[in-house]
Amino acid sequence: MKKIFRYLCVVAGLCLSSGVAVAQGVETATLDSGNTAWILAATMLVMLMTIPGLAFFYGGMVRRKNVLSVMMQCIVLTAVITIEWIVYGYSAVFGTSFADSGFIGEFIGGFDKIFLHGISKDTLTSGNIPEVLFALFQCKFAVITPALIVGAFAERIKFSGFLLFSVLWTILVYNPMAHWVWGGGWMMRLGALDFAGGTVVHINAGVSALVMAIMLGKRKGYGTRMMIPHNVPHVVLGTALLWLGWFGFNAGSGLAADGLAANAFLVTHLATSVAAVTWMTMEWLLHKKPTIIGICTGAVAGLVAITPAAGSVDALGALFIGLFSAIICFASVAYLKPKLGYDDSLDAFGVHGVGGFVGALLTGVFATQLITGEGGQQGSLYGDWHQLGVQAIVNLVAAVFAAVMTFILFKIVDKSVGLRADENSEAIGLDISQHGEIAYSEDE
Repeated sequence: MKKIFRYLCVVAGLCLSSGVAVAQGVETATLDSGNTAWILAATMLVMLMTIPGLAFFYGGMVRRKNVLSVMMQCIVLTAVITIEWIVYGYSAVFGTSFADSGFIGEFIGGFDKIFLHGISKDTLTSGNIPEVLFALFQCKFAVITPALIVGAFAERIKFSGFLLFSVLWTILVYNPMAHWVWGGGWMMRLGALDFAGGTVVHINAGVSALVMAIMLGKRKGYGTRMMIPHNVPHVVLGTALLWLGWFGFNAGSGLAADGLAANAFLVTHLATSVAAVTWMTMEWLLHKKPTIIGICTGAVAGLVAITPAAGSVDALGALFIGLFSAIICFASVAYLKPKLGYDDSLDAFGVHGVGGFVGALLTGVFATQLITGEGGQQGSLYGDWHQLGVQAIVNLVAAVFAAVMTFILFKIVDKSVGLRADENSEAIGLDISQHGEIAYSEDE
């Protein structure tokens, strides 16, 4: 009888513990409506960055005969890269079918989530948000990254060549690097800090932009003819939309409505403000007049540089990241580009490439456990020089990978459909020659 009683107690205990485990499992798998609501809003903010933000920012800086071509490039990438991302890109970055294969899994995710296979409306991911929402949030990052490259070859690229290059670049350059840093690849395992895309987005796009600008060649008349922005108010509008959208970009990357999101929001705004004022001040001192184009460019440089650091630095780090990003990006745009003579039309490399490097390296300096938490990563300012070394290695490799792959893709696309618009097309403007439209009608 005692044996039977002990047996029943054991069975009851197992059932009770199983019930607790099941209850706990249900609890951990419960949708977090607060996080979900915030990431829904953040996703809309990030989309705002490409269209209309980047479209107006870049569109205002080109000559009036090319404004529609730039806007067209931004909007078509929003559509085309979204399709690529759902069909293949999300699986390549966040899939897990290659995770157990060792070497291959370090470089690519797999094919298990193609067409979002196996993901239902009830499937949850980090932050207890729907995985379909996470996929859509990450889609907006995939969209804006190749769109940033547009600034390097504006006013001189064929639409067909641009479109083919952008799709191939997203598949073969963006997707692998996003997996390395965010999807469980080798950079993530190494301990790289890239909260919202300093490496994946800005260094990746910025270095590729430089390669494209050099290989495509200068615009006709570059260096001998004035090529001033045709609509400065559009640049201001684009900057404001980018600044606003960037709050979703950075503060949404923690996938939760919590203190980390609030800190990312704060440091993003602070670094941007410091960079804008610093750029304006340098321009004022050196050229005697502060310009609206200058302060807008400085603001974007600050937004770029704080991106990798937004999840690991406090206000002190944000202040210095904003300061140094403005100084170094200003030097790159005002002195390095003229000295080397490359035609980076809208300073995609000078702001995004250089700003991405500055932010990624300074993340390794200013990261603090005040933000990363007890036992979290911290920078050299707080005694951990290892993190700075990791940041340097990861971003150097990322730059080399982006440069080599862009060079190869340029050659392939140029040989197949061509990339450079012919002389006559460039002279009359890409709006008419590539799209048969004009932005502004003349009164009779």
